[in-house]
Amino acid sequence: MSDTPLPPGVYGYHDVSVGDFIELGPMTISADLVDQFAAVSGDRYELHMDDHYAVGHGFDRRVAHGLLILSVVDGMKNNAPAKLGGLVSLGWNWSFRSPVLVEDTIHARLEIADKRLTSSGRRGILGLNFSVFNQHDFLVQNGSNELLFEL
Repeated sequence: MSDTPLPPGVYGYHDVSVGDFIELGPMTISADLVDQFAAVSGDRYELHMDDHYAVGHGFDRRVAHGLLILSVVDGMKNNAPAKLGGLVSLGWNWSFRSPVLVEDTIHARLEIADKRLTSSGRRGILGLNFSVFNQHDFLVQNGSNELLFEL
């Protein structure tokens, strides 16, 4: 296994090996981004929308939606210099480990954890593991995703 991330390019199923990885980010989670996510999702829970409420419950400032962070990480994956040329996502298994606050900066590591062909042999599935960290390199979210590829 290499300790060097995949270089820029677009990678198909056969181009990667278990243990290959891509560094994602960084991205700062702005108040505007949280507000936009609340508008789209309809989730206007006070912890996400009101600094005073968040401080009153032990946080330094507003807490970003956990699903916002997952969405941002997926976007960082799709916009990284090293891209996986998959067809569709087959699902996520995800954990919210620690809050991400407004103005935190996140980065992530995507690692190829598994490779297998479908029963027809015409498509392949990559199992991806993600670890998401804040600006203090503290793990805030992690999980896995399966990505389907045409061969």
